[in-house]
Amino acid sequence: MNAVTIRFATINDAALIADISQRTFYDAFASFNTKENIDKFMTNEFYTEKLIAQVGQPGNIFLLAYYEGQIVGYVLLVETNNRTEFGNANAIEIARIYSEQKTIGKGIGKALMQKCIEIAKEKRKKIIWLGVWEHNERAISFYTKWGFEKFGDHIFMLGDDAQTDWLMKKEL
Repeated sequence: MNAVTIRFATINDAALIADISQRTFYDAFASFNTKENIDKFMTNEFYTEKLIAQVGQPGNIFLLAYYEGQIVGYVLLVETNNRTEFGNANAIEIARIYSEQKTIGKGIGKALMQKCIEIAKEKRKKIIWLGVWEHNERAISFYTKWGFEKFGDHIFMLGDDAQTDWLMKKEL
């Protein structure tokens, strides 16, 4: 079995991140949504220039996952989105964690999650949290196995479709 390697992304990786972001999001959700809503979301929220700009924003940490020499996944950690529910607890959000559908089950998610938790602990965060679509049972199961618990929910607009995301957290 080939090992998964994880590295921090730099501003030079911005176009690569935009490409993997668009590809993995589309692969994960296109079959569950209308073409119109996916297209609208991708056009308004996940366009290349916006994704590239996110790479250089303070408080954003991008990680890239490689398997067999190919980029197959990524993470966006955000230090600036502290929830009021956490009070003064220092928290970090896993804003995105995706891997190529063809690599699910090969340890990509595990390696990315391990690195997220390691970074959170290094930064002395007390809570690591994320949002996940309520119908994404595979992801919810994955997060639950890592010790994440639901603490709320919020609306995520995918095009014109108001979807419910569960908010899940893990105390460190």
